[in-house]
Order: sequence, then structure tokens, then C-alpha cells
Amino acid sequence: MGCPYLSPPPWSATGIRAALVTAPVVLGLLGAAVAPAVAVAPASLACRGEGVVPDALVRHRTGIVIDAPLRTIWKLQTDVERWPSWQAPVESVERLGRGPLRRGSAFRWTMPIPPIPSIPATSLDVTSTVRQIKHHACIRWTGPAIGEGLRIDGVHVWNFTPVKGGVRVSTEETHTGPQVDADVPTANMLLREGLEAWLRDLKAAAEAPARNQAH
Repeated sequence: MGCPYLSPPPWSATGIRAALVTAPVVLGLLGAAVAPAVAVAPASLACRGEGVVPDALVRHRTGIVIDAPLRTIWKLQTDVERWPSWQAPVESVERLGRGPLRRGSAFRWTMPIPPIPSIPATSLDVTSTVRQIKHHACIRWTGPAIGEGLRIDGVHVWNFTPVKGGVRVSTEETHTGPQVDADVPTANMLLREGLEAWLRDLKAAAEAPARNQAH
């Protein structure tokens, strides 16, 4: 899937951070309902012209500035087999191919999902396929996250932009499927929490070498 990403009790997709997931607000719908008529919703993130599912009810977009070299951040994000070393919610990752990530590369990863009212506790098995990628600039992957009584189809986009003070890492993800569509507020909350946690973990891992040298 895009990226389901669930963490144990605070949880999240690409998606539910349980691989999925999360945000208490459906940005497009809420913005349309309360924003002035002149307001323009921010464009979705994209990689090589392709973005998330435009009409998905479950979606979240967020970002963080990381004080580390772009090459360090890119390596952490694209060396998917090492995700469990810096992302506690990810139990395992298996590359379904060799070499650096490229268009068509696929990987399978697993993570636990705690029980919530609409979804039982389960282990989420996510198969992500890279659809677009631009070195040191962006990645877009898609794929299903499957657990007991649960299927989530995710689309996950990442942008990496050098800025003053480091690199801004921006991410946007959507989830679709009958289970998440049945409880949109909860699915959005989980997705938000998952993506925010992913960014915090990425920042901590990328900035760790500099902190260690300082000591």
C-alpha cells in the first residue's frame, strides 16, 4: 500500500500507521466546508506528476525539517530493509528484488495493529511497489495492507526539499477500503499519528550522527 504505518498504542500507512494511516481531519472535505470561497486548497504532493487518490476520505499531509544531509535522509528512507532498526512499529521488511529502489521495486513489510472499535487487533502485511521515484527528490509507492478482516489500499508520496537548516521532508498518504471508509475519523486519526511518528523517527535517526559527534 502506500504506506500503512501504525504504531502500538499511538498508532498509524502508507498506512493505518498500522500501516496505514491517520488524521482527524479530512483536509479536502473540511476545508471545503469551512473555508472562505476564495480560499484555494494546497495542491497535493506529487512525484513525477503523480500523487495520491484525489477523492479519498482518509488522507493526511505533513512535513518536518531535518538537520542532516539529504544523502543521509534519502539513504534511511530508501534502504527499506533497515527500517526496523529505526522505526519501532515496523517488525520486518523483505525486498522483492535487488539493487537500489527504482520504478517497479517492491517490498513486503509487517507491523502490528492494536484493536480499535472498527478493527480487531491484527498483524498488517503490506506490499508496497514504487511507482515513481526521482533520486534525492521524491518517491511514490502504492499497494495493499492486509490483516485479519482488513484490507487497506494506500498511496504514499514523499518529497525531499533542501531548505535553510536542513531538508524539508513532506509526505502525503491516502487510504481506501471498506473498513477505513466505514470509520473515517478513526482512520484519519491513525494515519495522522502514524505519519507524524514516522517523520519523528526519521528525524531522530538522520540527526543522530551529528549529535553523537557533538558528545
